[in-house]
Amino acid sequence: MKEIQLLNAYFSPTGTTYSIAKTIAEGTGCPVAEMDLSDPNCSAELSENTVLLASAPVYGGRIPAVALERLSRLPGKGQKAVAVVVYGNREFDDALLELKNALTSNGFQVVAAAAFIAEHSIVRSIAAGRPDEQDRAIARKFGADIMEKLDTLTDVSVPGNDPYVAVKPSPFHPKANETCVQCGLCAEKCPVGAIPMEDPSQTLDNICINCMRCVQVCPVQARALPALFLAGATKMLEEKVAGYKLPQLFGV
Repeated sequence: MKEIQLLNAYFSPTGTTYSIAKTIAEGTGCPVAEMDLSDPNCSAELSENTVLLASAPVYGGRIPAVALERLSRLPGKGQKAVAVVVYGNREFDDALLELKNALTSNGFQVVAAAAFIAEHSIVRSIAAGRPDEQDRAIARKFGADIMEKLDTLTDVSVPGNDPYVAVKPSPFHPKANETCVQCGLCAEKCPVGAIPMEDPSQTLDNICINCMRCVQVCPVQARALPALFLAGATKMLEEKVAGYKLPQLFGV
């Protein structure tokens, strides 16, 4: 029997989804290749012995469209796949079902799935410090259990509704203030090209997906969401996300 290789394909603008995906991958004990879906030029090769681990954050109950588009570059031929979503302690709504259906349409057999919690990318006080050590322990065991049971795992059932919850674009996006030094790092790192390299103080609102990578990578903290919007979002979300939620696992 040929050795299984894991392909860790992840969309993780602020790093928390990758943290979970990397820990799951380590738990499998398999050789791991990676595909960073935030890279517009990302690609990867699949063999018949590849198991795909596909992970993405939840934005408004859905998977970012750009992540699904780049995942579609992987044409499956019946290989097994694991779907993982990461959300900021509210709900994952229809995102896990959306990811599972996308992988199935791409030709994969989704045999396991999970929803993990991480620090909210916009309101960072929510689920601060997640994933924590308990999350990582669950992630490692999840990876190990998948490999142990791989031969017997079949199509997994996950919660969600189809049609999916409607996407509600935000009218507010991160902007640069007068402290911007025009270094261009945000433009270089933006996964959707929403920041012009020729003027990185700007944001193309019709392209920006509020992934918050530009805010995170700015070396002088010059980029932020409008203060009034952030205050309102904080108040609204903090009323909905109280309590410590555990990851939910499906199929293992």
